[in-house]
Amino acid sequence: MSPFKRVILKLSGESFSHAGERGIGMEEVTHIARQVKHAADSGCQIALVIGGGNILRGAQFKGTHAAIQEATAHYMGMLATVINALALQDALESLGCETRVMSAIHMHGVAEPYIRRRARRHLEKKRIVILAAGTGSPFVTTDTAAAQRAMELEADILIKATRVDGVYSEDPERNPHAVLYSELDYATVRERNLRVMDSTAIAHCMEHNMPILVFNYKQDGNILRAVRGEKVGTLISSKPPK
Repeated sequence: MSPFKRVILKLSGESFSHAGERGIGMEEVTHIARQVKHAADSGCQIALVIGGGNILRGAQFKGTHAAIQEATAHYMGMLATVINALALQDALESLGCETRVMSAIHMHGVAEPYIRRRARRHLEKKRIVILAAGTGSPFVTTDTAAAQRAMELEADILIKATRVDGVYSEDPERNPHAVLYSELDYATVRERNLRVMDSTAIAHCMEHNMPILVFNYKQDGNILRAVRGEKVGTLISSKPPK
């Protein structure tokens, strides 16, 4: 049994593609779907917040001479998250999972509108909920959307899937001597400007005492270990590290 009744799992768009590539790699999506299924089978209610950077990032138009306004580009990025959500939904359903895609931008032909009470009801019925389109507003990252949904849906923890083992003192791909932290508090993350989530997301979690677990989803079984409360990745909370 999972010690957490309900979790929010944040997946970046890059987790849907092969390393260094763009688009959707179904091997990657299927790997995620299998892990999420095992985690849901443990009894934990799971809602996923999806990024879209593998398809398009709104920020890529910032400061260019393109005729696309930045706000429009952000909306385009939100639509990219819906594409990823639909791919993951089909992968989960092929494994026998009951799944709902809920979008912050209304598009009734492909997804339900995000309504907090309805999302909670789906979770209570053991459906896996995939939350797409961020918050529905431009200039808000999917990290911040994940923090907001975690609070709205009264999750026990926000878990962020990454390609590295947790939070390091520096980029481990550039510095092989970077230190991996097992625990951190919010204040330390902000003071050291550690690259965990954007500053707004960290501030929301700090204000509402929402713990964050950053871990490597690429290692098979780690999503299940995370929802079981096993020692994996870096735990960020209000408690100073031991």
